[in-house]
Amino acid sequence: MLRRIEIRMRSPLLNVLVATGAQRLPLLRRLPLARLVLLAEVVMLAKAHYERLSPAERRRLVLLVRDARGRPANLSARDRGELERLIAKVEPSAFLRAAVARFSGAPSRHA
Repeated sequence: MLRRIEIRMRSPLLNVLVATGAQRLPLLRRLPLARLVLLAEVVMLAKAHYERLSPAERRRLVLLVRDARGRPANLSARDRGELERLIAKVEPSAFLRAAVARFSGAPSRHA
């Protein structure tokens, strides 16, 4: 049985992200290029999930996270509920499954 080999061209955005990041962060210059490419792919995958929110929802998510300062107790109960709703809409479990499937090479059990 023949296996289909999928070849995908890297996005020009990926090249720009890697180059810009290497210029701005000296730590990135010390990382091997393969790790930078993997990091950029994770960022692009996260961006795709983040873009499931409308622009207004994205702004609100950023404000809530900033106001929480890493502690959900810094938010009112209403704001915590809104934050939970926005995070659920981004589907973090689907992001994690996609990232694992992308980098492990193992087929995903969840289609």
